[in-house]
This record gives sequence, structure tokens and C-alpha cells, in this order.
Amino acid sequence: MRVVSGIQPTGKPHLGNYLGAIVNYVKLQDEAVAAGGECFIFLADLHALSMPHDPAELSEATREMVATLVACGVDPGKTVLFNQAQVPAHAELQWLLNGTARMGWLNRMTQWKDKAGKNREGQSVALFTYPVLQAADVLLYQATHVPVGEDQKQHLELARDIAQKFNNDFCPEDAPLFTLPDPYIPPAAARIMSLRDGTAKMSKSDMSDMSRINLVDDADTIMKKVKKAKTDPEPLPSEEKGLEDRPEARNLVGIYGALTGRSTAEVLAELGGEGFGAFKPKLGEALVETLAPINTRFRELKADQEALDAILARGAAQARERGVPTLDAAYRALGLVRG
Repeated sequence: MRVVSGIQPTGKPHLGNYLGAIVNYVKLQDEAVAAGGECFIFLADLHALSMPHDPAELSEATREMVATLVACGVDPGKTVLFNQAQVPAHAELQWLLNGTARMGWLNRMTQWKDKAGKNREGQSVALFTYPVLQAADVLLYQATHVPVGEDQKQHLELARDIAQKFNNDFCPEDAPLFTLPDPYIPPAAARIMSLRDGTAKMSKSDMSDMSRINLVDDADTIMKKVKKAKTDPEPLPSEEKGLEDRPEARNLVGIYGALTGRSTAEVLAELGGEGFGAFKPKLGEALVETLAPINTRFRELKADQEALDAILARGAAQARERGVPTLDAAYRALGLVRG
């Protein structure tokens, strides 16, 4: 079992990142180690170049994301934790795979259409080709499992298509180079929505900071945001069916359940009939209890920049070592002569 996943170091990490992805990183690293495998988690700073960015902010955000992941339980002793920019093999393999990827495949990528909008001609080449870099990210380490949400399944399918075509075109039938990675969709992945709009995902890019719980928010800020979170006038129902057509109520109940380790049905069985005036303080307290230790550890780590850089350097050295055999084999398969 070899797990590979990346997260972009842009914006402040929030509750949606934690419950939807980072919690599962911690579970996966333990599963991979227990199975005698490896877990690779990287900061996708090369991917950040596909959109306009501030260089100083990207550098700072990369270190902040390392601090966040470690504070949340990602263990550099169990996980190869690094940033792409320190492992040139990612960009090298992307270029080699560009010869195999097809324009038609990339044109069909839903996220390309969504992010480019009507101004496709004005977008960077990196935005168009970043699914090929994503393919390189996982194929370089012969990933067997890649955690993906619904919005990334198409990109993993592209990675499999690229790997299959490369194997067919350049490798002996009995000795394919690339492993075809399987999606890993955590069974209990929480889908956390905005506190201002229960139909939209909680997002770093939302203009309103009140729409999200940032992992660095202090207790007072968390309680304030929960108190002002959008709701409706009805009390909590006693059964899940009662949350239909009530997206904000469903979101808050889901957050509370994810924090306390209970299903929505279990939460409603206990709290059904309760108004939001009584429920919101309980939710705020659960958030503070969960996030306060993370916040404390994050601030300790962020204050020690040398320690963060050391974590990245150590992880990058491990990643470079693991990726060399695959990259060298890809060069040979393509008939490229290297010194």
C-alpha cells in the first residue's frame, strides 16, 4: 500500500480541510504503516503557479500548511511530508508525460472548464496542464491509493489513462512501468459547507471570513462565528428526513456529529426538538475543544521556522530517493540518453 496525496498551500486551512481531508491523512498514514507500506503527503506549491499568486505569501503559506498538518497529527516520522518545489522529479516526469497526454483529454476536464470560464485564451498553460502534473505526482511514487473527493475523481481517471497509454506505447507487455492508482474515498469523509450558505462548500477563497472556521481561530472567534452562522427558525428535527430542504441546519448537525464521532441520526435522536439558541453553544464548545490543542501546537510550530524547513528538507530527501527509480525508467523507456 503506497498512498500519495497533495494539498495546495494557499489560504488559511479551515474546518472543511481538517474534517474533509486532514483527519483522513492521519488515518491513512497509520493504515499504510500498519500494512507495511508508505504514505506521501506533499504541499502542491508547483500547482499554485497555475493561478495568480504572491510569491512571499506562497512561501509563508507553505510553511503554515506544514505546521497545520503536523499540528493536526500528520507525523513526519510515519509520513513522507514535503513540498513539490524541492523534488524536481515532479516537473521532469510531467514533461515526459506531456508527450502521452492528449489535448482532448485535458479539454474534457471539468475543473479546467470551471476555473477558466469564458476566458480560456487568457488562462495560463499551467492551469490547462496541471492534471498532467497531478498524474506525475502520483505515478512518480507508484501510488496504489490516492485519496480523492468527488471533484478530483476525473483527474485520477486521467492519471490512469496516461499511465495505461504510456505502458502500452513504451513498455513490454509483461513489464509495465507505471502502477495504475486506485481512488481511496474515505467512507466517513465529512463534507463541510459554508456557515453563510449551506449549499456551498466551506472555502478558503470565500470573501467572507465569517463563512468558515479557520484552524487558527481562537475560542472567542469560533464562538462568535457559530453564533452568527446562518440557520432557520425551526428547531432541530428528531430524524434525518427532517433536514431535507434545510441545508444550513444539516451542515451544523453534520459538523457536530463529525466532531463528536456520532452519526447525524444519533445527534438528532439526542437533540431533536432543541432550538439553535441552545444547540449553537454546544457546537461552539465542541469546536473549541477539538481545535484548541491544534491551535496551540500550530503556533508553537509556526514560531520555529528552522524546524519547519527541516521537516520539509528531510521529507524532500526521502521523496527524491523514492522517485529516482521511476523517473530513470521513464527516461529509458522513451529512449532518452542521460549522463
